Amino acid sequence: MDPPHWAPASSDATLLVRKVHELRRVQLGELGPADLRTLISQQVALPYVLPLAVRLLLEEPLLAYFHKGDPLLATVRVPASAWSLRPELGARLRTVITALPEAAVAGLPRGAVEELARFVAQPASLR
Repeated sequence: MDPPHWAPASSDATLLVRKVHELRRVQLGELGPADLRTLISQQVALPYVLPLAVRLLLEEPLLAYFHKGDPLLATVRVPASAWSLRPELGARLRTVITALPEAAVAGLPRGAVEELARFVAQPASLR
């Protein structure tokens, strides 16, 4: 899924490393929300998985995996350079974030409000 070829995970690799190696072999259409969150949080295959994640988040921005909104938070944490490839995705996600009810955002983990605000306020040059 994501060039270049990776060698198999070593026998002493962590569960997360083994999971990421496994997910790289899954067809994009078969990746679920938890898979997308894992790949995005590890910054793997971003040009391929960001569009899928944004599509999910446009429908359900506060989707939960470990906790409410964690796929969204993983997505807004990716480097600005990843968004520069698909600026329209970032713009659509910003629109969804700014439309979230204040009470819903307040229920997210500590620091989430600031992370979402930082993403929404990114300078246009980084969008």
